[in-house]
Amino acid sequence: MATQLRPLVPAYVPRGSTFDPDDWAILAKHWYPVALVRELGEKPVGTKLLDEPLVVYRANGQIVVAGDICPHRGVPLSLGTQTEAGVVCAYHGLRFGADGRCNHIPASPDRAAPDRMRVTTYPAVERYGLVWTCLRPESDTPVIAPMPHWDDEGFQQITCPWIDIYGFAGRQMEGFLDVAHFAFVHTATFGDANNAEVPAYKTIKTEDGFYADYYSSVGNYPIGVEKGVPGFTWLRHFECFLPFTATLTIHFPGKDRLVIMNAASPVSAKVTRLFAPIGRNFDTDRPVQEVYDFNQRVFEEDKAIVEAQMPECLPLDPMMEAHIPADMSSMAYRRGLKDMGLSRFFTA
Repeated sequence: MATQLRPLVPAYVPRGSTFDPDDWAILAKHWYPVALVRELGEKPVGTKLLDEPLVVYRANGQIVVAGDICPHRGVPLSLGTQTEAGVVCAYHGLRFGADGRCNHIPASPDRAAPDRMRVTTYPAVERYGLVWTCLRPESDTPVIAPMPHWDDEGFQQITCPWIDIYGFAGRQMEGFLDVAHFAFVHTATFGDANNAEVPAYKTIKTEDGFYADYYSSVGNYPIGVEKGVPGFTWLRHFECFLPFTATLTIHFPGKDRLVIMNAASPVSAKVTRLFAPIGRNFDTDRPVQEVYDFNQRVFEEDKAIVEAQMPECLPLDPMMEAHIPADMSSMAYRRGLKDMGLSRFFTA
């Protein structure tokens, strides 16, 4: 019987990829935010997703996500300019439209561009004030995590500025889901250093990840704001959507609700761009900048921890790190990633 040989051509990964090829192929099937909608304006936006350089621009009112390289002489299109008809390369002025095709060559204005003069485009969806894309979509229907109350009457829609974290998206996501760090990491923002106990809670598996209802006496008002209700039990409802998106709905006294989306966009295996849309139905007359500033402080507290963690990756083998009872969400998250087929990078 003839021996079956493995393919000589490896799975695709971007040049200089920090991911294992098989892991990259799995992660590339999912949707991630790559820019704030309000960033799009006078110039194209350059970014990366899973080590793939991208440019985000508008063409005839349409948002476009494309590979950030001009097919003519290899200059990043993000160095160019934005026009109504598309992005213009900084080197020779070639312009690319909504379909990625070159629609104007200044050096030969009367000649049509050849078919190969186009950039690779990816699907672009505007949601929660963010531009979402997918590098290897498996269907024409975008699969983007739902955000509770975003479109409900009475809820204010806030999209915070993004923050770069020089650590792995899996570590950042696990920190967002963690309920035992409030009394130690967030004592300058909302945590209570004298209230570190974590009451028992459960995680419930879903088709896209899991959810958990966590009840405790730890409040969520900023330090120094006296709005607490004695004896009030806070409910934090977490919903995790694998691999790197989660929402947290916090039940304040009465009918007040605060919803935070944690959308960790993997720029690379070692850099995460955190996007955080927020919805709330209280204090809606307050300046939005207050929300930006407070959440920036919270994100900075978490950022310091994530950037210091070792190993840099997220071990999926339960024997590689010790665990405590409060780690129910963490363990559910790691099991979910492992069930997706993610392997070497996450355990190396």
